[in-house]
Amino acid sequence: MTAVPELTSRARDVFRIVVESYLGSGAPVGSRTISKLSSLNLSPASIRNVMQDLEEIGLLAAPHISAGRVPTQSGLRMFVDGMMQVAEPNADDRAAIEARLGGGGPIEDALAAATQALSGLSACAGIILVPARTPRLRQFAFVPLARGQALAVLVGDDGSVENRVITIPTDMPQSALIEAGTYMTARLGGLTLIEAAQHLARELDAERSALDATAQDLIARGIAMWSEDSAHRPILIVRGAANLIDDGTADDLDRVRQLLDEIEGKEDIVRLLESAQTSASSKIFIGAENNLFALSGSSVIAAPYHNSDGRVVGVVGVIGPTRLNYARIVPIVDFTAQTLSRLMT
Repeated sequence: MTAVPELTSRARDVFRIVVESYLGSGAPVGSRTISKLSSLNLSPASIRNVMQDLEEIGLLAAPHISAGRVPTQSGLRMFVDGMMQVAEPNADDRAAIEARLGGGGPIEDALAAATQALSGLSACAGIILVPARTPRLRQFAFVPLARGQALAVLVGDDGSVENRVITIPTDMPQSALIEAGTYMTARLGGLTLIEAAQHLARELDAERSALDATAQDLIARGIAMWSEDSAHRPILIVRGAANLIDDGTADDLDRVRQLLDEIEGKEDIVRLLESAQTSASSKIFIGAENNLFALSGSSVIAAPYHNSDGRVVGVVGVIGPTRLNYARIVPIVDFTAQTLSRLMT
């Protein structure tokens, strides 16, 4: 946490008003605005003197001659760590998150819904990281769909449910699908996908498997499909990137383009989110504090979510300009992470 410099109560009040007004409007804040917004009983001239002092110690900056002041990156960090009042998300925000995430179905749907909820509530881009993991099988089933297709359903020991559509021979009987799913659940339960593939290979080599050739092929292809999918983890889901382009960005398109390029280069974002996995709650990255955002001047608020064993299984958050409404968005991100953790139990 950043230490708050020794400021007079007057300077603290002026600084807080500048930051809160800037985060709300995105515009520089002048002395007359402060005198109207507050009950400081200070003249605009006195307020200007205080703002000049805050500028000299690096907490405020004047972007244009004769303009108001905006908080510097150091000022934002001091405000976020030492002065910001964070409360629980309001009832409407909680209801919106729970409605999005409470629809049931595969955990993949809940993860995508989390990013959409955060994007909508924050007017930023919602992001979620599903780290590389090696799921252990609890149950596996093949459900017939249209002719020549089946739905492969994998249930992990962490409660996750993932579905994939696979191609099957058009003449494959439903009994082969049932046999394959029953075998995997009974004989391969508790194993990782790699372990399951090795176990199956040993049984086939020793001719101990009672499976017919059709079921053997189905299981082998199912395991290969999931193994290949796992090899491409971690998965980064981004929703609402279009929110980063609004009327307020018309004069700052270069920064927005740079931010979109940074989101597109997902590997760097993944590394940033992975660094938030050890946080007890939301972690805030502001501007050039992280080399990734040295050019775009963006901020990320991210929080880890856990499974029933308390193990971190991912990170959820938002990315946007540094003038985020931190006091509102931090509890929203924390609540989303807590809701996802409950779904993992």
